[in-house]
Amino acid sequence: MINASLPELRRALDARQISAVELATLFLDRIDALNPALNAFITVDRDGALAAARAADARIAAGSAGPLTGIPLAHKDVFCTEGVLTTCGSKMLANFVSPYDAHVVSLLKAAGVVSLGKANMDEFAMGSSNESSYFGAVKNPWKLDRIPGGSSGGSAAAVAARLAPIATGTDTGGSVRQPASYCGITGIKPTYGLVSRYGMIAYASSLDQGGAFGASAEDCALLLGAMTGFDERDSTSLERPTEDYAAALAAPASGKPLEGLTIGLPREFFAEGMADDVRATIDAAIAQYRALGATTVEVSLPNAKLAIPAYYVIAPAECSSNLSRFDGVRYGHRAADYGDLGDMYAKSRAEGFGAEVKRRILVGTYVLSHGYYDAYYLQAQRLRRLIAQDFQAALQHCDLIAGPTTPTTAWALGEKADDPVQMYLSDIYTIAVNLAGLPGLSHPAGFGADGLPVGLQLIGDYFAESRLLGAAHRFQQATDWHARRPACAG
Repeated sequence: MINASLPELRRALDARQISAVELATLFLDRIDALNPALNAFITVDRDGALAAARAADARIAAGSAGPLTGIPLAHKDVFCTEGVLTTCGSKMLANFVSPYDAHVVSLLKAAGVVSLGKANMDEFAMGSSNESSYFGAVKNPWKLDRIPGGSSGGSAAAVAARLAPIATGTDTGGSVRQPASYCGITGIKPTYGLVSRYGMIAYASSLDQGGAFGASAEDCALLLGAMTGFDERDSTSLERPTEDYAAALAAPASGKPLEGLTIGLPREFFAEGMADDVRATIDAAIAQYRALGATTVEVSLPNAKLAIPAYYVIAPAECSSNLSRFDGVRYGHRAADYGDLGDMYAKSRAEGFGAEVKRRILVGTYVLSHGYYDAYYLQAQRLRRLIAQDFQAALQHCDLIAGPTTPTTAWALGEKADDPVQMYLSDIYTIAVNLAGLPGLSHPAGFGADGLPVGLQLIGDYFAESRLLGAAHRFQQATDWHARRPACAG
C-alpha cells in the first residue's frame, strides 16, 4: 500500500481490503521511522489523523465516500490548521496554534482527507533549498546529503519517501515545481487565483499560489480538483466553475495519444546554463513526447532572462509589507527583555526571523523607499508585464511550453548557503511562470549523472491545468520514471 497510487488506494479502501485507520497508521508509523533522518515533518498529528480516519471509515461504510475520503496527506506548514501548530518554518511562529483552517484545509477536510501533520519548509516560504527552516534542513530522500529543494521541500520529500501519498505546497517562484524536480515526483502550480490564499500565510501576495504534490499527474489531478474553488474571503480568488481534472485524463492512451498537441521549446531555456546531464535527460523526454504524437516548435521568451531580477524586487517588496504584522504584540515570538514598544518590536523581529527572511525584508524595504520606488519597483512591474506578454506571444504558436524545471540536479546541503545569488539562480526556469500568473507542472523525466532525479516542466496558458495534467499523464503511461522510488521508500 505504501507505493500505491490514489486510484489504487481508493479501490482498496472501498473494497475493505484496508481501513482508513489502518492506512493512516501505516503512514504514521513510517513517519516515526524515517522522519528523524529526513526531517520532512515539523508536526505529526497522530491523534487528529486517526480521528479523521475513523470518520472516513464511517463515510465509506455509509457509501458516501468521495475520491479522497480516507487518503492520508501532508500539509505544508504555511497553511493554517485549526488546533494544530502552524509555524511557517519560523521561530517567529514556533508556538502559534491557528484558531481557524485555511480554505484549502477546509476543502480537503470536507473531501475526507486524513491530515497526517505539517511538512517542513523554508522559513516563511523564502528559500530554494529548505535549509532556512528554523526546525532544520530537510534531506533529499534520494541522497541524504542533498537538498530537496524549496520552499516546499518537506512536502516533496514526504511524498518521494512515501511518508504520505500526496501533499499540499505553495509556489511563489517555483516552490512546488523545483522540489518536485529534485525529489523525483510530480508537482503542479495552477493559474494564479484558482486556489484560495485565505489562511495561507503570505510571502508575496501577487505571486503566492497553492499547489499539489503526488507521485503522478493522476494523483495531482485528484488532489488539485479538491483544492480549487471560489472563496469570497480572498480578493484574488477567481469566480469560475470548478473542473474535474481527473476526469480529463480518461481519454484512451493507445496509438498516438498526444497527436495534435504542439509543444513550444523556448530557445532561452536551452541556451547556456543547463548542466549537460540535465540537457540530455530533457532532450530524451521531449523525444518521448514526439513519439507519443506531439509536434515541437521553437519559440522565444526574450525577457525570460529578466525574470530573476524582477522577481527579487517584487517578492521582497511584498514580503516587507506582509511580514510587518509579526511584531510580537498579538501572536508569535516576543522578546523576553525590552525597554519600550519600539525596542520590543526590534528585538522580537531580530530574534524571531532568520537570516534569509531578514535579507528579503531589507531588500523589500529598500526598493519601496522614497527615491527607489520608481527606479526599482515600478521598473520590475513593467518587466513583469513584458514577461507575461512574451508567454502570450509564444502560446500563439503552441499548446504548451516545455523545458527543464531546474538547471541542475539537487546540490549538496550547505553548498550554496553562503551564496544566496547562486541559490536564487536555481529558480531561473520557474520564476517567470509566477510573474505571468500561468500554470506550470513538473514531472519526473529521468536521472542525471549523479543518480538524482531530473524534472521536465510544462507551462500552459491560463486555466490549462487539464491540458498540462493530460500531457504529463500520457507521458507517464508510456514511461516509468514517476514510479521509481528512493531506497528508503522500498
